[in-house]
Amino acid sequence: MVTIDWRIRRLGQAAFTVWAVITLSFALVRLMPGNMMGAMVTRLARQGINPARARELVELRMTIDPDAPLLPAYVSYVSNTLQGDLGQSVYYSRPVVDIIAEAVPWTLFVLSWAVFISFFIGISIGALMAYWEGGKLDVGLTSYAVLMGSIPFYVLAILLLIFLAYRLSWFPTGGRQPIATDPGFNLVYISGIVRHAALPVISMLVASGVASLGMRGNSIRVLGEDYLRVARLRGLSDITISTQYVARNAVLPMYTTLLISIGEMFGGSIVLEQVFQYRGVGWYMLSATHQRDYPLMMGGFMVITVAMVISLLLADLTYGYVDPRARRSQ
Repeated sequence: MVTIDWRIRRLGQAAFTVWAVITLSFALVRLMPGNMMGAMVTRLARQGINPARARELVELRMTIDPDAPLLPAYVSYVSNTLQGDLGQSVYYSRPVVDIIAEAVPWTLFVLSWAVFISFFIGISIGALMAYWEGGKLDVGLTSYAVLMGSIPFYVLAILLLIFLAYRLSWFPTGGRQPIATDPGFNLVYISGIVRHAALPVISMLVASGVASLGMRGNSIRVLGEDYLRVARLRGLSDITISTQYVARNAVLPMYTTLLISIGEMFGGSIVLEQVFQYRGVGWYMLSATHQRDYPLMMGGFMVITVAMVISLLLADLTYGYVDPRARRSQ
């Protein structure tokens, strides 16, 4: 059975990881060689702002007083961060929280579809591979899985962008929504959003290769169960047995992989959104790096890291409910 102590340990580990991320962000500002705040003051001064005024603006935007003692400055920074105050973007002159809150839904839109389609394809293919293990279908689908699992998603993204967007003009070359269409709940605008998100979603389907191989291994382990023999005696078709009987029981161990993949795709969105100029959290984070916009860069870093921590925590806390057999070992 899942004990309360076990849950408390998992929550404690997650809280410690979040604290470590916040502490690392503070250390980057105060202790990293090169003086981030000094560089930001110099940049504003070059724009014609008085150096004293530039320093005041930087302090407000970073939510850190560079002249304060280390411990009080750290306590103030942690307090502000936990209250949702991540500072103000230097480049966009907007609160970092507002920018990230605007970008997160777009990133989640792409990631949710990518994860759902990838695992649907991977689970279906893995079950078929295991059911016809050693046959021609297994060999062909295994080759597909290995190929997809070996291709980096950003390489596939560039190829799709070149051939399907630039050469064939089937999809937009960048952006997250149609420019000449007024935002609203109408068919034209919604279809435009889908077309802009299509290539980023397809690029992440390389995850289906790894998912199918994992599903194949899980399915092979359940093929010798007695209920499969009963299903065959009932005269059920191979497709029905492989998808409804084998897949249903072999998919349970894939639940953890599913949630972990969500966190990993958040990290992969940094490169993917830059390739397609899709303005999500990853795009803003990398753009902030180029612009030396440290508040926005650290805010994006914390959001992506916390998303991964939450994914792992949910996987740990809920797996016992998805697969009751796992409760015995917790």
